[in-house]
Amino acid sequence: MTQTKRKATATRTRERQAGVRSVAISAIRPSPENDAIYRSVDPTDPEIKALASSIRQNGLLEPLIVTLDNFIVSGHRRYAAAKLAGLDAVPVRRLAIRRTDDLDAFVRLLREHNRQRDKTNAEKLREELVSINPVDAHAELWRYRREKAAVEMAPLKVGQVRLRKKISPAKLPMLAAAYAVIMERRQFWPLSDRQIHYGLLNAPPLRHANKPDSVYRNDRASYHDLCDLLTRARLDAGCDTDDPFGLIAGAFGPSIPFEAIADETRPVEVWKVHQTVRPFVREELAGMFKGFWRNLLQSQPNHIEIVVEKNTVKPIVQPVAAEYTVPLTSGRGYCSLAPRHSMAQRFERSGKDKLVLLIVSDFDCEGEDIAHSFARSMRDDFGISTVHPIKVALTAAQVKQHKLPPMMKAKASSSRYKKFVARHGHDVFELEALAPETLQDIVRAAIEGVIDREAFDAEIAAERQDAKFLAGVRRTVADTLKGLDLEGGDDEE
Repeated sequence: MTQTKRKATATRTRERQAGVRSVAISAIRPSPENDAIYRSVDPTDPEIKALASSIRQNGLLEPLIVTLDNFIVSGHRRYAAAKLAGLDAVPVRRLAIRRTDDLDAFVRLLREHNRQRDKTNAEKLREELVSINPVDAHAELWRYRREKAAVEMAPLKVGQVRLRKKISPAKLPMLAAAYAVIMERRQFWPLSDRQIHYGLLNAPPLRHANKPDSVYRNDRASYHDLCDLLTRARLDAGCDTDDPFGLIAGAFGPSIPFEAIADETRPVEVWKVHQTVRPFVREELAGMFKGFWRNLLQSQPNHIEIVVEKNTVKPIVQPVAAEYTVPLTSGRGYCSLAPRHSMAQRFERSGKDKLVLLIVSDFDCEGEDIAHSFARSMRDDFGISTVHPIKVALTAAQVKQHKLPPMMKAKASSSRYKKFVARHGHDVFELEALAPETLQDIVRAAIEGVIDREAFDAEIAAERQDAKFLAGVRRTVADTLKGLDLEGGDDEE
């Protein structure tokens, strides 16, 4: 017996002792799941060709690991190289499992036997999906939902049906005027009823077309009439006779869109849900890293904050605050302790020496005091001795400059009534009386007046570079995840 034959015999003996058997290569079957998790083996790959050359010279030194029904668990690359090398049989070690009996267990084995191989990020992600228990993952999704779950209670008896009155032709001029105000302020949707009220005062319509003395006024009766009309128009009650003003069904719109008006004092929360996981993943990938905000004020000498008295003007001020990344607090009257504490913490973390407060409130007894009260609290309750409050709006000068209509009279029940009336008179004015664009211009000018513009422009330039870097990262991640078929349809998983 030649030396070569003796070595081959010795190798086969060791393999039999180790549970290794020689199996016809035609009987071995690649696992479909391997291509789903890892890269498909390409016979033209230079590494596969090199491995095939080695097998021709030295044989297949590492046996394939297969199931009882001959599906490969480990060795897909060696299998492809062995075929390329022209082998008729290959050494295999069998595991006591059939792929067809327990596919989940087979996939887990496939993953474990390939832990050490070099993998792309996409392969690593698909590999991790194998180990995730869908029941556990779903339980994690519901953990938060359970905290917010509603308690079932017996329903109330609703009572008899009560339909709202239809809009009469006499109300159409007022409705048309309100519609015009709403559409003029389209960019500021949703509006409040009070903002529309002040818009009507610029060109007051008749509240009733057949009553010349029913001119819309800045009083409670007109305001309540408007609120009722806006409600019915949004419900599209329609007109009970012919349309002499050409405003209903088609010409008018036919009604005021619900999204045009909102009550910011009564927030609603809904959950963003998806029918399947694929649209969610595509949406997340599309928005990946787009939520980045650079702190444009980090190089400013002072820490700047905006405080607004009411939620109805917050949507107007918010876009301007966002331009400069100035924190915005809505107090809804006198601000509670928690928002003030949060502001004090932001100031402390900023490391700045001075806190500049830009305050936006009504020009009335409470609105004037809110600016002083907030500043005193930051100084006395939180020890910020360098607080610098500025009443941005609404001021007596702005009321005069813009010829604003008064809201009504100062409340005699207010503890600050006498002081306010002595200085400013009985008329009081609301922020909503200002046109939204005007209020934005006032706030923007106030911010510009307290910042170092050169330092701010430098931060803008740096943010452009930040955006470029994040776009590159997003593109790289998207390319990496292309193999997950995330662009496919929303068929059942």
